[in-house]
Amino acid sequence: MKRIAWLLPLVLAGNAAAPTSVTVEVTGLRNTKGMVWLCMSANPKLFPEGCDRDPNRRTASFRADQPGPLVIRDVMPGRYAIVLLHDENGNKKMDKALFLPKEGFGFSNDAPVKMSAPKFDAAAFSVTGGAPVRMKMKVRYL
Repeated sequence: MKRIAWLLPLVLAGNAAAPTSVTVEVTGLRNTKGMVWLCMSANPKLFPEGCDRDPNRRTASFRADQPGPLVIRDVMPGRYAIVLLHDENGNKKMDKALFLPKEGFGFSNDAPVKMSAPKFDAAAFSVTGGAPVRMKMKVRYL
């Protein structure tokens, strides 16, 4: 009986979902100024404007003059959504004019922007254990 009790945690651990990676290829940058920032969240209440306040958010970035894929490693299975910002002036925030974005932005699933940013469900994608996720995100400008 002691052997079975000792083996049970090992068997259960073997069934746990493995973390994986999310890789995002960014397209559509209009220039090479500033930075490109990505914020990934599993919290629908904080998406997209509050992503930076999510204590469990995952982030990645690159200089716009040195583009490359954005990779987030060790992502546990779940539902996530991504917001992207082309921060041309480097102030780490979305600049607006009359409530409209002056800088580039994007959302996972290429979620449509109507009168406001898309809701979490429109941008959400699933991560399953062990299977890497790859996606393209197009930067939009108004």
